[in-house]
Amino acid sequence: MQIESALRKTHPLAGFVYTNFRMYEKRFREGFICECTIRPRKRAKPLCGICGKKCPGYDTLKERRFDFVPFWGMSVYLLYAMRRVTCLEHGVVVERVPWASGKSPMTYAMMLFVASWAKLLSWKETSRRFGISWDSVFRAVEHVVTWGLANRDLDGIRSIGVDELSYKKGQKYITMVYQIDLGCRRLLHIAEHRTKDSFRSFFDMIGNERSQKIEFVASDMWKPFRSVIKERCGDATHVLDRFHIMQHMSKAIDETRRQEMKSLRASGREAVLTGARWLLLKRKPNLKKSERVKLRDLVSINLRSVRAYLLKEQFQHFWTYRSELWARRFLDGWIRTVNRSRIEPMKKFAKTLRNHEDLLFNWFKARNQFAAGATEGFNNKARITTRNAYGFRTYRCTEIALYHSLGKLPDPNWVTHRFY
Repeated sequence: MQIESALRKTHPLAGFVYTNFRMYEKRFREGFICECTIRPRKRAKPLCGICGKKCPGYDTLKERRFDFVPFWGMSVYLLYAMRRVTCLEHGVVVERVPWASGKSPMTYAMMLFVASWAKLLSWKETSRRFGISWDSVFRAVEHVVTWGLANRDLDGIRSIGVDELSYKKGQKYITMVYQIDLGCRRLLHIAEHRTKDSFRSFFDMIGNERSQKIEFVASDMWKPFRSVIKERCGDATHVLDRFHIMQHMSKAIDETRRQEMKSLRASGREAVLTGARWLLLKRKPNLKKSERVKLRDLVSINLRSVRAYLLKEQFQHFWTYRSELWARRFLDGWIRTVNRSRIEPMKKFAKTLRNHEDLLFNWFKARNQFAAGATEGFNNKARITTRNAYGFRTYRCTEIALYHSLGKLPDPNWVTHRFY
């Protein structure tokens, strides 16, 4: 089978034909190069580059070279001399072609090919492997993401999770909204900063009708998020995320440990808590054998840090209740125990739970209704995405990369053949 025939089958172009395929070697740079010329079919009128209507030709421009999907380790280029047309509505403009848009030197097929690899590799590694610039990889991913955002289905959103993520040094935050339904989990929206307006932009994007159909919202205790949830989808059940509740408790335990270490050193006593930070913060099933032995030695000493750890382990029983009534009784007793413990960081945490008690108990109403741990799972994947790139230069790059890796966006239907 000739190369032109293979191209016609895998990458058909309505109104155009492949011709004049040639291959040559370019030493010290790209190795072997394949070029295939494209010409319009006879009596096929060109299309206006703006409105897409058939128009009479005006003249022909200089031949351009478009990057195509490489094969057998060889770079492949499509050559075509763009025509200008006379449109009654838009005047003299460059024609529209089915394999590329505007002044882009990359074909749609190449963009989709590069974007698919950019999900698996870092953008820098993708550019190195395929011999293109980092900016070319970014433009390919941006094009695919823009198409996917414009053509995704936003109906049927029942549960969402919202959280902020630090993506750059200097307290640079972004607000991320996820769909966390049991049957569909994906990134829905990204907004710069972590303000009320950042979260409101999500509801503006999906519209009031879809906003009113949201049944469950999971978030942390950040006040701007809570106020926007009440304002834009007040009928939804607002659930405090379990991960963030335990994160606040871990901070209270760590603060207790730091205070006690200072007091031990000031009194000249042995610093038995040195190196015990993660020992006190880990869940008991996750402890190693050596850590279990050290924890057993610590429990035998009457330290405030150890008492805080035991209170944390006792609180884990709260999540096992099925009845909200019994869970309330348990929480009341646990808070009384904490207030008698004279451990100030833990008392502060107990006060926080009491202030958000209604939202806390919504967790029992929404149990098994949505993917409760999906929000933090997505945040971890988002951190991996930015870490693989060693950080992005601009917010726009971060936004495109996160949508590409977490958005589950539909693939463009630019080509009939998949190259991956």
